[in-house]
Amino acid sequence: MATNKVDALLVGSGVMSTTLATLLKKLDSSLNILMVERLDQVAAESTDGWNNAGTGHAGYCELNYTPQGADGNVAIERALTINANYEISQQLWSSLVESGDLPSPDQFINSTPHISFVWGKENVEFLRKRYEKLKDHHLFADIEYSEDTQTLTEWMPLVMGERVDGEPVAATRVAYGADVDFGSLTCNMVASLEKQNGFDLRLGHEVTALKKNGGNNWHVTIKNRSSGKKEAITAGFVFLGAGGGALPLLQKSDIPESKGYGGFPVSGQWLVCQNEDVIKQHHAKVYGKAAIGAPPMSVPHLDTRIINGKPALLFGPYAGFTTQFLKAGSRLDLLKSVSANNLKPMIDVGLNNMDLTRYLISEVMQSHKDRVATLQQYLPSAKAEDWTLAHAGQRVQIIKKDEKGRGKLEFGTELVAAEDGTLAALLGASPGASVAAQAMIEVLERCFRMRMDGGWKSKLKALVPSYGESLVDNAHLLQDIRRHTLTTLGLQAVAGKETSGETHHQERQEQRRSFG
Repeated sequence: MATNKVDALLVGSGVMSTTLATLLKKLDSSLNILMVERLDQVAAESTDGWNNAGTGHAGYCELNYTPQGADGNVAIERALTINANYEISQQLWSSLVESGDLPSPDQFINSTPHISFVWGKENVEFLRKRYEKLKDHHLFADIEYSEDTQTLTEWMPLVMGERVDGEPVAATRVAYGADVDFGSLTCNMVASLEKQNGFDLRLGHEVTALKKNGGNNWHVTIKNRSSGKKEAITAGFVFLGAGGGALPLLQKSDIPESKGYGGFPVSGQWLVCQNEDVIKQHHAKVYGKAAIGAPPMSVPHLDTRIINGKPALLFGPYAGFTTQFLKAGSRLDLLKSVSANNLKPMIDVGLNNMDLTRYLISEVMQSHKDRVATLQQYLPSAKAEDWTLAHAGQRVQIIKKDEKGRGKLEFGTELVAAEDGTLAALLGASPGASVAAQAMIEVLERCFRMRMDGGWKSKLKALVPSYGESLVDNAHLLQDIRRHTLTTLGLQAVAGKETSGETHHQERQEQRRSFG
């Protein structure tokens, strides 16, 4: 078995690994990078347009990022952090567009207003409090709020059509929100990488073993899933960016930092509209409040999407229980992930989250009629025959030990890195792809400290102008950055004007022509 040596081995071809590969090659074009993907296509798991939320999570409309405490106070800190991190992603994409590493932005990102919508007196009061706190921060200075039915009808005509008169309703809107086709984005970044010397992509290959050798290198075995042929790779750095597949590989690494981690897999489903006339009448991402007991990834939304250049309208996701860590994984994934060092945390989480488990199972057992009834809360005119069920991607939520050694379930993302910086893994889900740039910058800071201090920081700042500064604290910097990225990515919106999908597409093309 021949042995090849690489500077970095990246497992998975999704948006995380691809973003990291892009950053590494920008910072040092001489690096030799190998990307290994178990499927026969790039970005075909969680990053794929039909598997990923695609919202461009910016905290504008996701109500789970601004929870309300028992005292009635609405916490906005997480929304601020996510919004600032999303701005970092947009800066990187803008730089890649300007350098020619990404194509015309409308191939992967499109202006789509982000709306939060609620009904009922208590929910309206919550949204009003949320708005009052957010609008005073410069990151959310452009957020709009209304309880006026005429205004709301202009923002989202299908949602307001056939709604019960007199029912208290309210919404917030950020007009320059975006829909991101992370599948297209990632495929285009990989295409750019493949044109560069020192980058190799192996599709249809999987990692079967990885072990630290006597030095600071990793001995990794990869297998061709078609022929069964194995190959040995010596890597100076390994990144496990394989979505739900990252946890089992992290466990194989046996680094001390991996001890105690487990995974709680959650599946998802969408209702997808088949009626072109309905699709054309809605152009927004309309988010509501999650049901009591639902995981954050199940916040319901009526979602305009542009996938592979074609408009789509989705509602969901409906969560479900699964034992698979990947959509193309095995039903034994959960069982195989149990080990002596994570058994107690996983048992603790299982015992303390029975309500969640029952909720997920009940979601799976719903009929089409049940799912359409939920949809009709957002789209009163929805007809069952216009919508079909589609399966979304898998999410593996993090199980870890708390400060008392008990298991706890978390719904964010977390970077686990070896102390010597030779291996890192990204675990978890939301907000996921939208904050890929910041997540991978954290990998650079933790695993390439000497290179960062040796000149990479200045190069990184050229790609991400706000690097090293806080967009949460610096209003003037945020204004300059946002003005540039919105222009470069073609996301300017006409204030107070809602458009149909067709009209929006025409305006979008006019914008692109005006940019030259």
